[in-house]
Amino acid sequence: MAEVQTVTGTIDSSSLGKTLVHEHVFVLSEEMRQNYDSTWDEEEKIADAVTKLNDLKDAGIDTIFDPTVVGLGRFIPRVQKVAEQTDITIVVATGLYTYTDLPHRFDVRGPGLLIDEPEPLVGLFVSDIEDGIAGTGVKAAFLKCAIEAPGLTTGVERAMRAVGQASAQTGAPITVHTNPHTESGLVAQQVLKEEGADLSKVVIGHSGDSTDLDYLMKLADNGSFLGMDRFGLDVYLPTDKRIDTIVELVRRGYAEKITLAHDASCYIDYLSQEEKTQIQPNWHFRHISDDVIPTLLERGISEDDIDTMLVKNPRRYFE
Repeated sequence: MAEVQTVTGTIDSSSLGKTLVHEHVFVLSEEMRQNYDSTWDEEEKIADAVTKLNDLKDAGIDTIFDPTVVGLGRFIPRVQKVAEQTDITIVVATGLYTYTDLPHRFDVRGPGLLIDEPEPLVGLFVSDIEDGIAGTGVKAAFLKCAIEAPGLTTGVERAMRAVGQASAQTGAPITVHTNPHTESGLVAQQVLKEEGADLSKVVIGHSGDSTDLDYLMKLADNGSFLGMDRFGLDVYLPTDKRIDTIVELVRRGYAEKITLAHDASCYIDYLSQEEKTQIQPNWHFRHISDDVIPTLLERGISEDDIDTMLVKNPRRYFE
């Protein structure tokens, strides 16, 4: 067992319960919102998030891991207001989300740059874990970085190496946004390993977008969890193919390496609610509970395997 930091305090990992490892409360550009969104109603958005998370609790889920970091609009005071009004446990992250460059302040600060100093990102991430985020008292429990189609750009590599170093210093686990079609999960594993991170405490996010069993088994054999975490995002891969992949991986003995989620959110400024419903009607928090798990059971996946993916593996991520 291990202590896990949540938005509302510290809990034991045994109390996480059924957990979706990659969901968001709010995803938005705070800068765009503050300058251009004249319709934003803070209390309305908070109330809507509470309703959606309470509905998820009714569907049998106890905890979500929210990897909304800098680059995705992290604003913990807003999430705190939601957490105070829902029985869902919310676990938040630190890190930096970019596919290419870092924020411009880091163009001049860092090893070999104008302000020649140790990588400043490491200190920021460690502080979020050990001291709390932006004076809120909420401590990050895990780290997040990303590598997409552009690959290991200078900015992506700096962020990823900083995440690896912060994990090695603190023991905090890691989630990586990856593009499985470029096999970038393997790149992330190599970089994180070089920085001293424990690959058994890494979720290779968005692995579920792939049906390439050889690639997925390589990631798992290297020690990491497979984030089968975009259920409902049929634009990347339909649900039936995602389920086929999980069924075959479980048949091959990889249930202990699989985690589940939707990568959904209470609010995301990429799409309106109407657009989201029209384009991706299954992209919501209940899809796994209502549709995916019953189908997995029908396909021969055992209740114990479901428990492993939803309960035991998220616990092991921290333990």
